[in-house]
This record gives sequence, structure tokens and C-alpha cells, in this order.
Amino acid sequence: MDTTKERPDEVEGLRLIRAFLSLPPHKRAEVIAFVEELARAHARPEEGKEASPR
Repeated sequence: MDTTKERPDEVEGLRLIRAFLSLPPHKRAEVIAFVEELARAHARPEEGKEASPR
């Protein structure tokens, strides 16, 4: 396990969480909506490909 790469990632993640929590509630809602839209866009099957059955 390469801990030299993991520590900066953990620190950056904590900085992002701290920045998110410092936002006013309406800005947090905007960030959440934006991230949810990104997640939906990446979850869609590519055009012309069938989604696999679940």
C-alpha cells in the first residue's frame, strides 16, 4: 500500500468536506444537486448500448 499517495488524498478530502460544511444551506443544496446530476450523467449507458438487466 502506497501511503505517500493516500495521505494527500485524505487531506484533500477533509478540506473539501470542511469547505462544503462552511457553505450556507442554500449553497449546499446547489452542490448536492450538481453532484447528483453528475452521478446520473455518468450512470447512464452510452448511446446505442443496452443497459444490462439487473
